[in-house]
Amino acid sequence: MLATNQFKLLKMELNEIQWRHLLGSEALEVGVGNGGINQVMIKSGANFRTVKRGVDEVKAGDLYQPGGRIRKIGGGRKKITTADPTLEADLDSLLEPKGDPMTLIKWTTKSLSNLGKALAQKGHDAKQTTLYRILKSLDFNLKTNKKDIEGISHPDRSKQFEYINETCKQFEKQKQPIISVDCKKKELIGNFKNNGKEWQLKDSKTLVNVYDFNSLADGKAVPYGIYDLIHNKGFVNVGIDHDTAEFSVESIRRWWNTIGKYLYPDVKEILITADGGGSNGVRNKLWKKELQRLANEIKLEINVCHYPPATSKWNKIEHRLFSYISVNWRARPLTSLETVIELISHTTTKNGLTITAVKDENIYPTGKKVTDKELATFCIIKNPFHGEWNYKVKPQT
Repeated sequence: MLATNQFKLLKMELNEIQWRHLLGSEALEVGVGNGGINQVMIKSGANFRTVKRGVDEVKAGDLYQPGGRIRKIGGGRKKITTADPTLEADLDSLLEPKGDPMTLIKWTTKSLSNLGKALAQKGHDAKQTTLYRILKSLDFNLKTNKKDIEGISHPDRSKQFEYINETCKQFEKQKQPIISVDCKKKELIGNFKNNGKEWQLKDSKTLVNVYDFNSLADGKAVPYGIYDLIHNKGFVNVGIDHDTAEFSVESIRRWWNTIGKYLYPDVKEILITADGGGSNGVRNKLWKKELQRLANEIKLEINVCHYPPATSKWNKIEHRLFSYISVNWRARPLTSLETVIELISHTTTKNGLTITAVKDENIYPTGKKVTDKELATFCIIKNPFHGEWNYKVKPQT
C-alpha cells in the first residue's frame, strides 16, 4: 500500500474520480474483508464513503474517461439560497444603510455575527462564511467613515485660494519669509497609549495605562507650529497652558528670534498664512493686538492671509509638518514634556525637513478682552479683497 506522504502527493495531482479509484484500488489490493477500507482511510485521511464508493466503481469497471465529466449534472453541494430561498431577501432587509444611490457600491456596518443572530430569529441557519459570500456577491463591502464634507463653502473660496497663492509667489520671488502657522492637537503627558506600531523584539511589550483620564496626566503639551515654506524648516513652541492668541504670537516671536532673522537678514515684511478660527482666527481681536506688538518690536510689516471657512486641512503646516511629527512619535508614550520636545526635534523627512522644538512654560490666561476703541488704534491696513481675511499690520511710529 502507498505511504501517507504518497497519498497526499497524489491527491493534489488527481481529480475527484481518479482519487476515488486510487483509494478503491488500494483497498481491493489489501482486501475488503481484511480491513482494506479502514487501512486506506488511515493512510489517506479519506472518509469511509469515499473509499467505499471507489471500491464499488472499480469493481463495476466504471472508470474515468479522459475529457469526461468529473461530477454528474447537478452534482455537488447545493447553494444555501436554493435550499433557503428567503435568506437573501431577509439578509438584504437587515442591511442599513443600504448604500449610496449614486453608485453601485453598497456597504454595511453590522458585523457578520450580529447579522447571523438576526437571521436566526427569522428562522435561518447560515454560517458567517456563508453570509460573507452572499454579501460579496451582492456587491456589499465593509466601509469606514470618510472625512470629505467640509461644511458650507464660501462663494469666494476659490478666489481666496488664488489670492493666497499669488501672494506667496510674490513673497517667494522677493525672497521674503512665508510661514504657515497653527496649533497641533493637544497631547496629555503621561504613560498613555499613542496610536501606531513600531518594531520591537518578539517578547517585549510597552505597557501603558488602560485609561487616559485627565486626572492621570502629568499635564498637557500644546504644540504651536511655524512652518517655513521657502526653507522647509519647522519650529514648534510646546506650551503647557492654553492655546490663546498671546501664545500663538509668542510662538511666532520665538521663531523669529531663534531662526527667522538669521535666515532672512534682508527681510522687509513677513507673510503669515493661517486658519480662520482658533487662537489665530479672523475675529480674534487679541490676535491682532499681539501681532501689532510683534510688528512694533521687530519693526517689520506682517501680512496675514487666512484660509476661508471649512478649509483648514489645506493649510500647508498640516501635511508638511504636523503629519510627520505624528508619524515620528507613533507608538511612543509621551511620558514627559522633554520627551515630546525630543521626538519633535528628531522629526525629519527625505525632502530635508528639519524641526526645532522649544519649551514654553509661560501661563497664558484666557478671557482677555480687546475693545473696538483699542482695535481702532492699531495700524492695520485691510486689503480691498476680503479685508477680514487679508490684511497688513504695520509698525506704529
